[in-house]
Order: sequence, then C-alpha cells, then structure tokens
Amino acid sequence: MNIGCQSMVGSLERVLVHARDALCTQARIDTQWESLGYQRAPELDRALADYETFLGHLEASGAQVIFQPPSDETTLDGLYAHDSAVVTDRGLVLSKMGKMARRPEVAVVEALARDQGWPVLGRIEGEGRLEGGDVCWLDRRTVAVGLTYRTNLEGLRQLEALLGDGVDAVIPVPMPHWNGPGECLHLLSAISPVAEDLALVDLRMLPVPFVELLREREVGLIDVAPAEADTLACNVLALEPGRVIALEENRETNRRLEAAGVEVLTYPGREISIPGTGGPTCLTRPLLRG
Repeated sequence: MNIGCQSMVGSLERVLVHARDALCTQARIDTQWESLGYQRAPELDRALADYETFLGHLEASGAQVIFQPPSDETTLDGLYAHDSAVVTDRGLVLSKMGKMARRPEVAVVEALARDQGWPVLGRIEGEGRLEGGDVCWLDRRTVAVGLTYRTNLEGLRQLEALLGDGVDAVIPVPMPHWNGPGECLHLLSAISPVAEDLALVDLRMLPVPFVELLREREVGLIDVAPAEADTLACNVLALEPGRVIALEENRETNRRLEAAGVEVLTYPGREISIPGTGGPTCLTRPLLRG
C-alpha cells in the first residue's frame, strides 16, 4: 500500500503538505484571519520564506513530499494539513472537523486521495466530530484520542469501529477547557512523541490518568518550557526516532530536547505557525512511515 502511518515517530517516507501558494494573496489573508481566530494577520512574503525553510527540512529528510493544490473552497486553515484525515495502515479515515470553517477541507483531501489512488477506509459522519490533531499513535496497535472541542465521543466511537482489529486499544483522553472553544487545543498540542520511548509534553494540559499510562509504558517525558507554551513549544514533528522539526523561537524547549539526545531542526514560526496556532505537525499529514 502507498500509505500507512500508525506511528508518530517511524521514519517519514511520504508526507502531504499544502502547496507553496496555499496562502494565495495578502488580501485573502487580511479578509480571513480575524474570523478564523488567528492572533494577527500573517505577512505573506515572510510566511512564504518561512514555509520554504520548513519544506527544505522535509525535502532534505528524503521523504516524498506531495503537494495538495490550493482550493477556493478552503480557508487559510487549509495550510494545516494534519487535521482533515487520519492515516491508518488500511487507508484514510476522513475527518469531520469540529471547526465549521474547515469542513470543506475534507472533500479536497478526498478528491486528492481518489486522484492518487489512496484507499479510503471510511469517514466520520452524523454527530461525530474528529480532527487529526486529536489522534496520537502510542505504537502501531495503540492510539490515544483527545476529547476536545474539536473531537467528541461519537467521533472516537466511529474511529474505533473503522479501525476494528487493526488496533488493540483506542484510549480516550479527556482534555481541559484551557482557553475555551475559540482556541484550538488538540491532544497533539500537549504531546509530541519524538521516539518510541520518549515524548515532549506539556504536563499542565494532560490528564493524570494519561500521564500515568505513559509512565507505565516507560515513556520518558520531556516537559516544555512553560514560557514557550504559547509559541507552540510542544508541537514538533518527528522525521525519524530522535530527529525532529521544531519552531526556532522555542530555544529553551529545543535545548531540553537536545539534552535528551534529540536532533532538532528549526524554522521560523512567526508567520506560518504562531498566528494560526499550527506547528510543524499541523503543517503536515504524514502518509507513510517506516
């Protein structure tokens, strides 16, 4: 199969990202940023330059980078490719986004899957809500799903039914209210696995039973620098075990990762990540990991 990704840390072999011109025009940015809940309007020229740095790390890693064409049906949030689908070893599970403005992204990914010949295992329907940022593979047979303002119990139930015997356990992780429904708090806002037995976490955001589960599994926990939480310090993308992409702004958290033996590649997040609260994981939809 040309896709399969029941891992957060296996060697990245194929990855979907939005096309370089996803941001389109400064006028479109200026029209949309406030209604989408961005902190401010990104500056297009700097955003494109920062995106090139980010894409450079992906391309240098040896992963096949597939570009999703921009669509008039989607918003600036389409840049954050991770959320519109969950990738399993049997095919895509198409999300039903909790953020209404993002729901057209799912049809765009479905059309691309059809063009590329990627199998679709199923979709979240009805009252179910599920976004990719709430799905964290602890290993290939164990997946944790955050219960947030973007993902609900019905979405989790449907995902579990679709996964069937492809997994041993689907673990619900109730997440805190934090700053409310207007701010995107996914499970992956609070945990980023960086190796099979090591994860970057913001412990303040995680429920005690889940932290205890990680410790029972003998997963080492690297806590983010609290002062860097608002600049997405916990959101890093593993290219392979022990090698990640992170925002350059989070120097103390990146130092903690390096002290734990993790190689850290960085890009400027000031335009493409911080305003829309979408870090390197959000910018990608891994399709195939070794």
